[in-house]
Formats: sequence, C-alpha cells, structure tokens
Amino acid sequence: MLKLNTFSIAARDEKTGQFGVAVSTKVPAVGLLCPFVKAGVGAIATQSFVNPYIGINGLKYLEEGLSAQEVMDRILQEDPDPSIRQFSIVDKEGKAVAFTGEKCDGWYGHITGNNFAVAGNMLVSEATVQEMAKSFESTGDLPLAERLLKVMEAGQAAGGDKRGRQSASLKVYSTEEYPLVDLRVDEHPDPVKELGRIYEVAKRELFPFMEMLPTLANPAGKFDFESSREMGLLQDNE
Repeated sequence: MLKLNTFSIAARDEKTGQFGVAVSTKVPAVGLLCPFVKAGVGAIATQSFVNPYIGINGLKYLEEGLSAQEVMDRILQEDPDPSIRQFSIVDKEGKAVAFTGEKCDGWYGHITGNNFAVAGNMLVSEATVQEMAKSFESTGDLPLAERLLKVMEAGQAAGGDKRGRQSASLKVYSTEEYPLVDLRVDEHPDPVKELGRIYEVAKRELFPFMEMLPTLANPAGKFDFESSREMGLLQDNE
C-alpha cells in the first residue's frame, strides 16, 4: 500500500467555475494517484494511505448529483479502513468537505472553506494548512491555476512534508473534457518551485496553443499555421 504523506488543495473558482487540485509530497510522481478533477463536476484530492478509488468513485458520485457531504459519507461507508485515509472534495456548488483518519501519521489535519479544502499529513506543523488556507482566501483576483500555485508555495514555506520534498502536481479543468492545466514535477529537490517555473514556461509555449484546440462549442478549433508561427509555437524546418 502506497503511503502519501502530503499537502494539497482541492478548489473551485467561483468566477469561472473551474476546478483544480494542487499537491506535493516526499514520494515520486504524486500527480499519478492524488488529484482527480472533472469539468463541471468537482475536484477531489486523496492521500495518506492512498486509495485512488476515492477520487475515481467520488467524481462519479458527484456527477450523479450527490453533494460533497453526501459523497464523503458514501466513501466512508464503502472504504474498508477509513482510519488511514485523508481526502478532500469540492462540488459544483463550491461546498467543500474533508476527512482525516485518526491513524494518519505525524501532524495531520485539514481546513475547509467556501470553494476550497486544504489537507495534509506527516507535516512539520499545523502552520502548513493554515498558511495554505490564508493564501487561497487572499488571492481571489488570480486565475485558479496561479492561485493554487501560490497556495502550494505558502504551504511549502510554512514547512510542508516533514520528510522533505520530491514531487508536485497541478491540475485544472475548465469547460472541456481535457484539462486546462496538467503539469507535474515527478522527482526534484524543490518540486513546488520547479512546478512554478514549468508553469511560466507553459504560459509562453503551451497555453497559447491550447487556446486553438477543438472545444465542445467549436469542434473545428481555431488552429492556423500562420498565427502559430507568429507566436513562436512552430518553427520551420531548416
């Protein structure tokens, strides 16, 4: 059983309806098993003795119309050992819930608020989730992806995982079945900082291209070679 001693945020942007999860831990490739997000449905982060089906089934239950609280209740009924789990859920109404089992390690706990839930286990101290919550509540003017990055930076600065740093992930969905942002640092000595660096590169070299992709509203997309060259997204072969 993989144990993810982790700090994370699951959140909804009240202005745009976007959902996202950001997470970091001292285990490689945290983005593989922790963040679960679906456009128009919700966001779930699952950690500690991680059970991916909390995210998989949780999104399914949200899509069926259950509230975050109802989904949490159902997950706790279904899980064979909730005492070792930690997870958070935000639904399409912005209602947030979180659960931390009594057998999680180190300092563990969570904070919920309107449109967000932060949680962590095996942390240096409670300050990690406290500073994460403060950051989310004070950065409402930023795009959700950047807001989540600020939250992770605040959590890391306050201590983060007491064992150290290794991986981080940022996942945001807007209106499409595919993600708006899906970035991962799978193994790095300072993963939250590296995630921020990669995000800045993606703003220049990836996100403009993604704005041209087919959407549900415009299946043809808006791609054209000339605009792509002008933005530096394409280079002619020598």
